[in-house]
Amino acid sequence: MAGKERIEVEGATVYGPYSPAVKSNGILWLSGQIAPEAGDDITSQTKASFDKVDALLAAAGMSKDDACFVQVLLNDIKDFPTMNDAYATWVEGIAIAPARAAFEAAALPAAAKVEIIVQAIDANCCE
Repeated sequence: MAGKERIEVEGATVYGPYSPAVKSNGILWLSGQIAPEAGDDITSQTKASFDKVDALLAAAGMSKDDACFVQVLLNDIKDFPTMNDAYATWVEGIAIAPARAAFEAAALPAAAKVEIIVQAIDANCCE
């Protein structure tokens, strides 16, 4: 059994005492990715959060094609259609889009509008 490996992107902001991602036995768990610095609109923050997801996946030797589950937290569920458009762009080209849940949260860290959590499996790990 393989141990746990901390995955991070050098220079990326971490908002607390946690690992940006943890990989073990071919499974990757990403902490919630937020991007309040990307602007005050849901589209910019969603795209920037997915850029952070992509960077963590790459740091783990994986890509969005390996994503199995995505959880999206919104500070306002009214932003769902706009977030969903940005999400559709992110999953474009993936043979099997990940399962997904999206819901409103009472508040997100750093006044973010969206937080994105991803779990992925390294397809090359355990064949």
